[in-house]
Amino acid sequence: MQRRRKWAANEIAGIFSSTSGGGEFNVRRKWAANEIAGIFSSTSGGGEFNVELGEYAWILREEMILNATHVTMGAESVSPVTLSADWSRLARLLLLASLGAVGSIGNVFMISAVMIEDYLRKRGNTFVVNVALADLLVSGLVVPASAVVILAGLNDNLPVCRFQWFLAALCFLVTVLSLAAVAAENYARLCCSSTFYNTLTPSKITAILLGFWGVCSLASGLQFGTDLSFDYCTRKYPGLIPYQATVGVVFVFMPISLTFFCYVRTSYQIHMARSRPSFKPPVTFGWDCSLMQTNMYSFILFVVFWLPFGIVLAIGTVRTIPDSLFYNLAWLAISKSCINSILYCVTNRHFRDAYVNLFHYCCCKTTVTFARRQRGVDGSGIRPSGDVRVHIIPGYNMYCSPQRCREGQSKRCVSGRANGREVYEL
Repeated sequence: MQRRRKWAANEIAGIFSSTSGGGEFNVRRKWAANEIAGIFSSTSGGGEFNVELGEYAWILREEMILNATHVTMGAESVSPVTLSADWSRLARLLLLASLGAVGSIGNVFMISAVMIEDYLRKRGNTFVVNVALADLLVSGLVVPASAVVILAGLNDNLPVCRFQWFLAALCFLVTVLSLAAVAAENYARLCCSSTFYNTLTPSKITAILLGFWGVCSLASGLQFGTDLSFDYCTRKYPGLIPYQATVGVVFVFMPISLTFFCYVRTSYQIHMARSRPSFKPPVTFGWDCSLMQTNMYSFILFVVFWLPFGIVLAIGTVRTIPDSLFYNLAWLAISKSCINSILYCVTNRHFRDAYVNLFHYCCCKTTVTFARRQRGVDGSGIRPSGDVRVHIIPGYNMYCSPQRCREGQSKRCVSGRANGREVYEL
């Protein structure tokens, strides 16, 4: 019996003394191995022996469960840069490339729409452009960076991950503050007097936007310099909870609450005003209400995409979250920046018309020639008589002044060239 005990003790000691597992796990199981080896090597076999053996058997079971959990979490881990390894490399590459292309083109169209559409070209819509600019940085830099890493054949890259998370956190904070500014501007435009709204000068808007980017850059950069925030890339430390709670309240909870209040207040006052029979608003009032609704839908879309990841972050302060759930929800939140411009196209007529004009201008713009262009004999470079240049977007005729184009878009605009070439605007 004693020989069998010593043999079992040596076997258990060898199992517990192996190098697999974490450092704390190795220390605890070596201690348990020595204790169990001592018990098995003893000659006593009474009740005390059984009690002690039961205690160390429970320790053995606990450590085995912890080790199994550790192995399971490692097996289901998802890279913060290249997504899940369960997907094929081609599928991940196509997904990221599609998101980056659609998001970048859509955000460029959204910014350009505010510049070319007469109704949208207002100083208050600068905050909408700021949201599109933040989304463009995500769709144009964060998403393509992962595609480049996949093309390079790398499973993970820590510098790329930190760059992506810095930019994603920066754009997230800027978007939250910009959405609050959009809601406040819509309330001032629809519910306040023109005198109060005129106090929002272009210089003040510029100062506000620069303040947004400066403060958010500082808040996003501090998480890497002093380890105040959680480690997104390796998840080795949770960060300082008081600091994260302060940032969450100041930069997230308060702006979102302000945005929600402004939209509720604006919708209520518009409903009360329209309920009066004597209320006869101008046409632009209906356009402003439609744009306000689109901005509200954009805010709801932002909350829907980022709320699950925020809940996971809050739960992660008290319990362990699997990497698969954590990073999949993070990428779900990041993908919001790639579809926000589509929402504006679907829900707002002015953005939709501007998108159509931009599409025709970018994809269908061409020089319609009836004869090959050649230089004249004298080298003056005069166009041949059959050359007609067509411009799709109203107001973008390079040979006609903007004042004359606005007077009548159906009129023929004659250039000041010596040869009398004519340009038609369709």
